[in-house]
Amino acid sequence: MAWTASKAWLALVAALGLSVGAAAQPAFPNRPITMVVGFAPGGPADVVARLIAPALGADLGQPVVVENAAGAGGALGQGRVATARPDGYTILFGSLAQATIPTLLRNLSFDPLALQAIGLVNEVPMAIISRRDLAASNLAELVALVRREGRRLNLGNAGVGSTSHLCSLLLVSSIGTPVTLIPYRGNALVMNDLMAGTLDMGCDQTTNNAEQIRGGSIRGYAITTAARTAALPGVPTTAEAGLPEMRMSGWNMLFAPAGTPAPVLERLNRALHAVLRDENVGRRMADLGSGPASGERTTPAGAQAFWRAEIARWKPLLEASGQLVD
Repeated sequence: MAWTASKAWLALVAALGLSVGAAAQPAFPNRPITMVVGFAPGGPADVVARLIAPALGADLGQPVVVENAAGAGGALGQGRVATARPDGYTILFGSLAQATIPTLLRNLSFDPLALQAIGLVNEVPMAIISRRDLAASNLAELVALVRREGRRLNLGNAGVGSTSHLCSLLLVSSIGTPVTLIPYRGNALVMNDLMAGTLDMGCDQTTNNAEQIRGGSIRGYAITTAARTAALPGVPTTAEAGLPEMRMSGWNMLFAPAGTPAPVLERLNRALHAVLRDENVGRRMADLGSGPASGERTTPAGAQAFWRAEIARWKPLLEASGQLVD
C-alpha cells in the first residue's frame, strides 16, 4: 500500500514538474512582434512591410508592429535586429540593401552577417524612369541621350547601397557612360524631384513608381526583369528595348537575429507562407507590380543561400564604383 502511494506521489510530482516547465516556456509568440524597416515611411520596403504586417500578425495571433529605423542605407535597421535578443520578437523586413551593407560599410559596430533569413517575401521589377519632359521617348533614345550628354544628366537614387543605387550603377555600367549620381535620403524625395522636373532620371522599384508612370507624371522606359509586369503592361523589358545586360530585381526578405531557435524560426516561416498564400496580399502586390515569392527561397535555408549569393553578386560592382563608406 505504501509502495502504491509512493508511486502515486512520484507521478503527481512528475506531472507538476511538466506543468511548471510548460509554464516557464510559453508558446511563441505570446506578445507583439516588432518588424524593423531600415528605410523611411512611404518607401518601397515600407509599403510592402505594412502590406504584409496585418496578415503576418493574424497567423501568429499577435500584432506585428512596423518600426522604421531609417539611416545609413538600411544599416541602422539591420544593426537594430542583428544585435537584438534572438527570440523572434524583433525581426527585420530586409531588402537588397542587406546584400550591399557587408561590402559598403567596413567599420560597423555589429556583424552585418549576424542575421538568419526567415524567407523571401517578394521580388520586384525595377523601372528605368525620367521626368516626363526629358528629350527621350524610349530606351534607345535615352541611351543615346546619356552617351551624348554624360555627366550633364543627373540620376537620383535613395542613397548609397539602396536598391535604386544599385540599379543606377548597373544602368550606367550597361550604357557605358557615366552620369552624375545624386543620392537622396529616401525614394519619396527622388520621386518628388522627378515629378517636379528638377531631376532627370531614376531607376526604382515598380512598387514606388507604377502609379506615377500610369498617371503620366513621370516617364517609364523599361522593366529590368525577364518578363513584363502586369502593373505596367505597356512598358517593355530591357531585353525587348535593346539593353539586355540590364537585368535585376529588387527583393524583400524577412530576417531574424542569428541564433534564433529553430522552432521560433519555423513558426515565423509558417506565418510567412500563410501570408504568401493570402489572396488579398497577392492582389495588392500585383497592383504594385510585384508578386509573392515562391519556391525554395521562401524557406530559411533557401533564403539564406540567396542572400549570400546576392552579397557576392553586387560586391564587384560596388567596389568598382569606389562609393564605399569607411
